[in-house]
Amino acid sequence: MKKIFILTGEPSGDKLASKVIAQLKRSRTDIEYLSVGGEYLKSLDIKSLYNIREITYLGFTRVLLNIFKIKKKINETVNEIIKFKPDILFSVDSPDFTLRVAKEVKKIDSNIKTIHFVAPQVWVWRENRVKKIKKFLDHILLLFPFEKKFFDKENINSTFIGHPLLEDDRKSKVDISQIIKANKKVFSIYPGSRLSEIKVLTPILFNFVKMMNEKYKDLFFVFHSTTEHVKMIQTLLLKEGFKNCGAISDEKVKSHVLKSSIFAVAKSGTISLEICNAKVPSVIIYKMNLINYFIVKMLVNVRFANIVNIAANDEIIPELLQSKCNSHNIFNTVDKLLNNKKILEKQIFDFQTVINKFKTEKPSELASTVLINHL
Repeated sequence: MKKIFILTGEPSGDKLASKVIAQLKRSRTDIEYLSVGGEYLKSLDIKSLYNIREITYLGFTRVLLNIFKIKKKINETVNEIIKFKPDILFSVDSPDFTLRVAKEVKKIDSNIKTIHFVAPQVWVWRENRVKKIKKFLDHILLLFPFEKKFFDKENINSTFIGHPLLEDDRKSKVDISQIIKANKKVFSIYPGSRLSEIKVLTPILFNFVKMMNEKYKDLFFVFHSTTEHVKMIQTLLLKEGFKNCGAISDEKVKSHVLKSSIFAVAKSGTISLEICNAKVPSVIIYKMNLINYFIVKMLVNVRFANIVNIAANDEIIPELLQSKCNSHNIFNTVDKLLNNKKILEKQIFDFQTVINKFKTEKPSELASTVLINHL
């Protein structure tokens, strides 16, 4: 029996890992799994050592404040991986955690193959990391074609597989009529998957919804959340007395709600690709504390936060970050877009042109093949 340890550090990585492992499980039944994962890997009946909430720290300052806890968790995770004796350590995203674990595991047992999915964003900052990870990674799976040159330069084995969240996923139809009231247009909102993000963004988003309700009477706002936080958001919505809002966490339902949406407001991150793939126009928002913001500004070498805008080197999707991330700006931007069909159509055309370059026929299958080849 072959063994694979799956290492994730946050919900987005858990989701990506589950796409690959679901494909792998369909083609191989002789593999035993153990993980550090969340609800997505759990849905595949894969046991997790602990809940990823214990290691999901947001921002530089928070990491610094919890540095000893994180170090302890790294050591604990390394010990459990060595004890499990996997053929492959499959680490996904969250490089500040997962790659530190992979480095220590490789030091102790060089026979364990280390494969990392979602390359560190060396094209954004800290390009010198490529030389360091060369010493302990056997293979890197890349989401975007423009990343390959960075790893080829250092002779690191890498494969561009495309983005699994852009796969043509023909799911069965889901009835969302119980969620959306009759004669209402669907408007999707993504306040983030981390509690710290939700606490910062929901007050801003609630004020935005109130402003929208003053002008538009035919909208129903759906907050897309995780199983962990959906009840909290539902409670907050009830407290605000919203009659045209709901919160959901079921992945199948979320996918169909998004595809039925006329627009989306989303926290900057992976979700933007799913929104683009559903051909839904959007704006991107984000806010962090000032210390983190100034650190990021000093380190990054790209103009935009959103991957679509970065790839296009143009602000295809409006970004409202930091001081611009307030209810008035969000309302004004959304209102302008909703009332200009040509601008909406241009945004959809432009981001489709960009994300088509990120697509391969079967990303999850390509990734699972790389894993199989290392067993």
